[in-house]
Amino acid sequence: MAQVTTTSDIGGGRPVLVQVILLAGGIGLLAAAPFFLYPIFVMKLLCFALFAGSFNLLLGYTGLLSFGHAAFFGGAAYFTAHAVKEWGFPPELGLLVGVAGAAVLGLVMGFFAIRRQGIYFAMITLALAQMFYFFCLQAEFTHGEDGIQSVPRGKLLGFIDLGTPLNMYFFVLAVFLIGMLVIWRFINSPFGMILKSIRENEVRATSLGYSVARYKLGAFVMSAALAGLAGGLKALVFQFATLTDVTWQMSGEVILMTLLGGIGTLVGPVIGAGLVVTLGNYLATSEFPVTIITGIVFMVCVLLFRRGIVGEFYESRLGRKLGFEHRH
Repeated sequence: MAQVTTTSDIGGGRPVLVQVILLAGGIGLLAAAPFFLYPIFVMKLLCFALFAGSFNLLLGYTGLLSFGHAAFFGGAAYFTAHAVKEWGFPPELGLLVGVAGAAVLGLVMGFFAIRRQGIYFAMITLALAQMFYFFCLQAEFTHGEDGIQSVPRGKLLGFIDLGTPLNMYFFVLAVFLIGMLVIWRFINSPFGMILKSIRENEVRATSLGYSVARYKLGAFVMSAALAGLAGGLKALVFQFATLTDVTWQMSGEVILMTLLGGIGTLVGPVIGAGLVVTLGNYLATSEFPVTIITGIVFMVCVLLFRRGIVGEFYESRLGRKLGFEHRH
């Protein structure tokens, strides 16, 4: 397997002013988005952007390619939907149930998967995710192919009605920003630095005395929990959880988003998710087949942007001028 070249969003020479302007501008655009775009569309984009960011935490910063991340995304959607609808939990507690369920699932799957490397790791995650898919198909609480429907959004903290589109949107935006902040803090912590060293040279990390298996498992569980946060949020946005969220195609879709945006960048998966979700949304009502168009876009990006859209920008003259640093 070819070595993956990654980039980092936190460049050593990057001016602080540029960071502040880009961050403030991005948050400002997201805050204004529901007044110009269909709120449900933007909420879907944010959910998948967080999902892609969680996957990138595992692939881009730890070097582990998982083919089974849909299990955490879809599993949390089921857990959150069931807790809110059947147990009467408020939305914030329902989300916590989904995150906890995804973390436990990640702990179990990661315990077996991290014992192997490369393609063997990927195949084990795919096999375990398929086992979970068939569990969801047969389990009583998931309602099989019908899924869990008519999930109430409820009231946040007991008084904020999430049935109002704008209230729901800003709740989703807040959760998205918190999730991205957690990812940023995680990858820039001492734990994250060790993960990067494992990605670059696992043998050397082991020789330095680090418990590689423990760090890999920690990254896997954290990635699963954040993917669960995205899945639970999506269940509240669309008010249902179905088998579509746990299929292997969903795992492939998040890989596509991450590769398009740029592996190992904080912003890359967000851009990749935006591109894939936008294509799917605007081509859904056209005569063009969505999968074929998406595949063509992916091939073009692979040929022209080998590091992903954001990765290539970091390597460009403008990116270097702004202080973005490329790291191998």
